[in-house]
Amino acid sequence: MRALIGTPSVSSTNSNHDQSNLPVIHLLADWLENLGFSVSIQMLPGDSKKANLIATIGPAHKGADGLVLSGHTDTVPYDESHWQQDPFKLTERDNKLYGLGSTDMKSFFALAIDTAAQFSSAKLKRPLTILATADEESAMTGAQSLLKEQLQHAKYAVIGEPTELTPIRMHKGVMMESLVVTGQAGHSSNPSLGASATEGMHLIVNELLKWREELQRKHSNPLFDVSSPTMNIGSIHGGDNPNRICSHCETQIDIRPLPGMDINHLRADLQQRLFKILPDSGKLKLAYRPIFCGVPPFETSADATLTRLIESLSGKAAEAVAFGTEAPYLNKLGLDTIVIGPGSIDQAHQANEFIASEQIQPYRNFLQQLITKICIN
Repeated sequence: MRALIGTPSVSSTNSNHDQSNLPVIHLLADWLENLGFSVSIQMLPGDSKKANLIATIGPAHKGADGLVLSGHTDTVPYDESHWQQDPFKLTERDNKLYGLGSTDMKSFFALAIDTAAQFSSAKLKRPLTILATADEESAMTGAQSLLKEQLQHAKYAVIGEPTELTPIRMHKGVMMESLVVTGQAGHSSNPSLGASATEGMHLIVNELLKWREELQRKHSNPLFDVSSPTMNIGSIHGGDNPNRICSHCETQIDIRPLPGMDINHLRADLQQRLFKILPDSGKLKLAYRPIFCGVPPFETSADATLTRLIESLSGKAAEAVAFGTEAPYLNKLGLDTIVIGPGSIDQAHQANEFIASEQIQPYRNFLQQLITKICIN
């Protein structure tokens, strides 16, 4: 844990903060190779600074129905002035371990590798894989670049995101969209001299709110704390002076769809509605742009073998959460996936991030039982 937290690997959509994850990948590779794992480092397409790692031990042939323990190697950016200790130095205080990535989610790799070290490859009847991805905190490009052939030896996956040792079998998706209305500037004393982008955006926002009401009437899932899909109008920026007709206005929205709602269908529906409000033939022009590709909603069946097994081992019923993970991408590759890990999401993405020491041994015990059940018994 100390070595991983002491190796910076911030990912960010802002290039000023973005860092390579290769030092973490090579650290993991060294440890796993020494344990007898077959290690493959996969550079992300078009990026010489980012890579995924796939490390496997045991009989890794196609259809071997093995287990993947998966996590992301990157952290969010940080503001050192708000930290009470060095964010890159593991600091123990009051039964808590502080450090950037301590809970989200570098400690997971330490616990997974430490547990895996207890198993002899000769005893494994199914392969065990440790998967480490890049850029989960920014664009999910690591998970998106994974290929089915790379994990064809696996059937089950556990993602060790912080859930306080509670299994998670579904979460909402994440979409972030930019809407830009372009008009014509002019002197405010004569409206006919221009076309107001802010007035056009007023029409767009009204339509967004109508669309949100329709989605919330049509879709609901009582397993979520917020049972309906949500849409947040996060920002509106436009104009530069009260006596000038506004020529440019942008709003950015965040949408959280439920399992069963398709991101591409939602985008197509929204664009169709909005371009009816501001057609291309008018004085006002609308530009619609996804800010990033989006994270699909995720769901593994309540009756799935993995769900039942992990509920039995953890002693907790599987739940649903609002935050996104790489789980839908592993599901897409044909892996039954459950999210369960030590630490609390409440501590993630903020200064003085920590993981409670009391969750470390129970999670090691859980992983030991899980590997035994799937890979040996």
